[in-house]
Amino acid sequence: MKLIYVVIDGVSDLPVTELDFKTPLEYAETPNMDYLVTKGKLGLMYAVSRGIAPESDVAVISILGYDPFKYHAGRGPLEAYGAGLDMKNGDLALRCNFATIGEDKKLIDRRAGRDLTTEEAALLAKEVNQKVRLESHPAEFCFKNTLGHRGVLVIKSQKTKLSGKISNTDPAYERVAGLGVAKKDVDMVLAECLPMADTKAAKISAQLVNEFTKKSHRVLEKHEVNIRRLALGKMKANVILSRDAGDELPNFFNINERYKVRFACLADMPVERGISRLAGMDLVELPPPSSDIKSDMKIRVEKLLDLLQTYDCFYIHLKGPDEPGHDGDFQRKTKAIEDIDQYFFGEILQKIDLQETIICITADHSTPCILKSHSDDPVPLLIAGNKIKPDGLKKYSERSCREGSLGTIENGTTLMPMLMQILQKGS
Repeated sequence: MKLIYVVIDGVSDLPVTELDFKTPLEYAETPNMDYLVTKGKLGLMYAVSRGIAPESDVAVISILGYDPFKYHAGRGPLEAYGAGLDMKNGDLALRCNFATIGEDKKLIDRRAGRDLTTEEAALLAKEVNQKVRLESHPAEFCFKNTLGHRGVLVIKSQKTKLSGKISNTDPAYERVAGLGVAKKDVDMVLAECLPMADTKAAKISAQLVNEFTKKSHRVLEKHEVNIRRLALGKMKANVILSRDAGDELPNFFNINERYKVRFACLADMPVERGISRLAGMDLVELPPPSSDIKSDMKIRVEKLLDLLQTYDCFYIHLKGPDEPGHDGDFQRKTKAIEDIDQYFFGEILQKIDLQETIICITADHSTPCILKSHSDDPVPLLIAGNKIKPDGLKKYSERSCREGSLGTIENGTTLMPMLMQILQKGS
């Protein structure tokens, strides 16, 4: 028996007026996921718990079966680990974005127009690493761009341990009980990094982040990449926002040993890859996602099928619909969902034996187009295959999932144990 556990990043949404008051998922033509609905059970799930609009790292930790309030140590360390940076306990790691800033620290765009290429970002990162020196305290840093506007920063003190108990400079996110949470009301101004604990380590860490932010802004503002972007009518990537600091890696239990299975991970982004690797999964090497979902899905299907007999369980994280949700582009989000249905699920359903396979489809969080950010809405959940008795529903959507026999799962940490029990019993 095999488990194929697919998380479609940010796929769930709220009704859109222009889509006949349907969500992009409900409006999309998804014959392959709908076929799985006829073979399975549906429900809704709060990825973390009610009232929390989680960032992806918090949600993924939860839906892989780890209590984020116990295991989460900040997104920064997970990003650093997933990106291959050297980080030890006592170092400071932060998730970063290239962004566009104007006068009076006003943020024009948190993602520099979302059209910064990875190649442009690499040139900017190289300049920052070469020209910025931290002098407020004896420390050195490494800043690495990952994909597009995204990056990660690791700061190492030469004399003392640093602390992740500091606030974000990215105003769109805040820290609640140590977890990164999307803010509902955002004042788009570059925030000062502040200590969140009355310790020397937290104060020093905040000072170093503020120094890095200020000095890197000066370097980026004059860089030829940004001069060229401005000439082309694009936004400058002239500031680096940071958030979700951490000073240690989480100590997850080994998911293979816990459930006596072998897990492989096919994930696009550093944070999901970092979490999976720390959980004990084997990482499948993949090229970064492109603008061509058809090509991306073909690669992932081929990798999955090649390894199908080697592993018991596959955690597959597909980025597709999340970015259009952040952009408020419901048409592009609908198309991304349709492409995943056609080029991923359409292909694997032709090659696997559903009688010998459990397929779970869900999301890590909702990214409503109307909000352009994560929300605290529950996500749709489908579990199909083998001997599972179907609910008699026909469409994979938020509305249908509300009617499913799985009901509303209040805490995402319960999903993985449920899947493991189904895998062992086959129903």
